[in-house]
Amino acid sequence: MTNDNFCYADERFADLQLLRYRLNGFENLSLRQKKLVYYLSEATLYGRDITFDQFGKYNLIIRKTLEAIFLSYSGDREDEEFKRLVVYLKRVWFSNGIYHHYGCEKIMPEFSQRFFIDALSAADLALLPLEKVGTVEALCSMICPVMFDAAILPKRVSKAEGADVVTTSACNFYEGVTQQEVEDFYNDMKAANADDKEPVSYGLNSKVVKQDGKVREMVWSEKGMYADAIRHITHWLGKAVEVAENERQRQYIETLIRYYRSGDLRDFNDYCIQWVGEHEAQVDFVNGFIEVYGDPLGLKGSWEGIVEYKDLVATKRTQTISSNAQWFEDHSPVDPRFKKKEVKGVTANVICAAMLGGDEYPSTAIGINLPNADWIRAEHGSKSVTIGNLTEAYNKAAHGNGFKEEFVIDAETIAMIEKYGDVCDDLHTDLHECLGHGSGQLLPGVDPDVLKSYGNTIEEARADLFGLYYIADEKLVELGLTPDAEAYKSQYYTYVMNGLMTQLTRIKPGHDIEEAHMRNRALIARWCYDNGTAIEMVRRDGKTFVAINDYEALRALFAQLLAEIQRIKSEGDHEAAKALVEKYAVKVDSELHAEVLERYRRLNLAPYKGFLNPVMTPVTGDDGEITDISIDYTEGYSEQMLRYSRQYGTLI
Repeated sequence: MTNDNFCYADERFADLQLLRYRLNGFENLSLRQKKLVYYLSEATLYGRDITFDQFGKYNLIIRKTLEAIFLSYSGDREDEEFKRLVVYLKRVWFSNGIYHHYGCEKIMPEFSQRFFIDALSAADLALLPLEKVGTVEALCSMICPVMFDAAILPKRVSKAEGADVVTTSACNFYEGVTQQEVEDFYNDMKAANADDKEPVSYGLNSKVVKQDGKVREMVWSEKGMYADAIRHITHWLGKAVEVAENERQRQYIETLIRYYRSGDLRDFNDYCIQWVGEHEAQVDFVNGFIEVYGDPLGLKGSWEGIVEYKDLVATKRTQTISSNAQWFEDHSPVDPRFKKKEVKGVTANVICAAMLGGDEYPSTAIGINLPNADWIRAEHGSKSVTIGNLTEAYNKAAHGNGFKEEFVIDAETIAMIEKYGDVCDDLHTDLHECLGHGSGQLLPGVDPDVLKSYGNTIEEARADLFGLYYIADEKLVELGLTPDAEAYKSQYYTYVMNGLMTQLTRIKPGHDIEEAHMRNRALIARWCYDNGTAIEMVRRDGKTFVAINDYEALRALFAQLLAEIQRIKSEGDHEAAKALVEKYAVKVDSELHAEVLERYRRLNLAPYKGFLNPVMTPVTGDDGEITDISIDYTEGYSEQMLRYSRQYGTLI
C-alpha cells in the first residue's frame, strides 16, 4: 500500500470507526532502529491481556468465550442474533473488556441470553476457557449474570458524589475492600515515609485485596500478578537492549526490566529519571503501568504501550516551545507562589506512532506528557510528544463529513476554522502536553493524591487552560508558531463548542459526564459561559449554536480560571475541586443533549474512533539474520484482534 492510495478510514460498527495510521519515514530509519522498533512493538503487544484484566475481573474469560463462539459457530452466520454477537465482540475488543472505553458503562448485549447459551453449548470445547471452571454450565453460570444483568457490576469507573467509588467500580484494582480501607492503607504508608524527598507513586503497580481480614497488595511483576505476560514483555525489552541507539537508552531499558522483575516502585522512579534524561535517540517508547484515569481513586496505573520515532521536521515546532518553557512559566497568570522558579528538562517532540498497545489501543491519546510524578517533573523535567501521524489520520478521515456545517454558527467562522484549525489543534496539544502538565508546583507538604477522584479532571483542566491562555499570546506569533494574531480564535471557538455542546454526542441520554477529559472541557466552557458575557448560546432556525462575542474577554476568563485551578492543585484544596467539578463538569442539560444527539444522528458519523496497527514482519537473509522490517497495512480488524488473542494471549 503506497502513500498515494493510503486509506485512513476502515471498518465501522456501533458508535465506533476504525482508522489506519501510516508510518511516515519508517523506510528512512537505519536497520538498527527498525529492529529496535520491532522488538519494542512485540513488548507492547504482550501487555494486551493485562489491560483486559485490569478493566474487569471477567473480561478475559468473556473475551475468550466470545471468540470461541465466533470461530466455531456452525449456524447461519447471517442470523441477526449472531450478527449482534459479532458486534458485541468487536466492541469488547475495542474497549479492552465489557465496559465502554470512554463512558465506562457496561456494554449490554443486543442478542438474547438464550441465543448465547445455545451458541456457547455448541462451541468447540477446545477453544473455551474451561481450565478454571471445569464445565460449560459452570462457565455460563459465571459470566451470564455479568454480561446480561445491568445491575451487576454496572460501571468500570464510578465517580458518583457520596458513593464508595471503590466498591461501586468494576475495575479490577480492588477486591474485598472499601474506599476508606484503601485510603487508610496508603495514608499509613505515606505517614511512615513522611520525610521521603523522593516518594514513590504509592499503589501504582498493584491490586489491593483483603486476605484473612488484612488489607494487602498484590504487586504486578515478573514474580507476582501478571507474571506470565510480564515475562514476555521483559524478553522483548531484553532484545531491545541489544540494539539501543545509545548508552543512556540502553540503561533506561535495563532499569525498566529491573523494575518489572522487582515490582519495586523505587526502581520505577530510577527508570523515569533515566528515561526523561535521554534526548538523543530517534526511537522511544512508553511501556508500563502509567496513567491512573481507570482508577476511581487515581492511584492504579493501567498498562499501556506505545512505540514511536521522531518526526524530525515537525519536531522543530515543539522544540521552539520547549526551549522557551521558562518564559511561559514566568508569564503565567497564576500566583507567583505556584510557579517554578527554574523549569528543568522540558523536552517536546512530534512523533510517529509505530505500534499501540494496552490502554493506548485501539483508542489512543494524540499527545503524551510523562513522567507523572510531580517531584520528578520538578527536579528532572518531562518529555512531551504530539503524535503527528495519528492527528493526520483523524484530519484526513474527518474531511468533508459535514460536522462543521451542522454545528458551527456561520460561514465566516467555518472559514476561520478551515484556515487555522489544524495548525491550532496541534499547537494546543503541544502547549497542553509540553508546558501545561509540566507547569506549576505543589506547595511543600501537599499530597499529590489529595484531590482524590477529582484530581484527574483538575489536572487536565490545568493543562488545557495553560494551552488556551497562551495560544492567543503574541509571543506565539513572534516565535512563528501561529501565522497571525487571529489564528487562536479558531481554537477558542471549537474548544468552547465542544465543551458546551458537541462532546455530548458521546453521552447516552440520561447519563452524567464521567470521563476526566470530557469533564475538564465541560468545566472550562461552562464556567466561562457562567462568569461573563464572552460566550452566548443562540437559537437560529430552531437550532442551538455557540457564539463568542468577545475573544479577548474569553482569554481573560481562561486566565482567571487557570489561576484558580492552579491554586487548587498547588494547595491541595479538595473541597474547592469538588465544588467546581460537581457544579460545572458533571450534569447534562437534557433538552440540549437531545437536540445535539438528533443533529449528530442525521450526519451518520461515529462519535468514537480508534486505530488498527500495522503488521511488522522481520525479513531475514539466508543466515537467519534480520535484514529489514516489512510494514503491511492491510490486516482487517477481526483478523488483527483474533491474531493478537492467539499470539499474545498469556493470562488465560
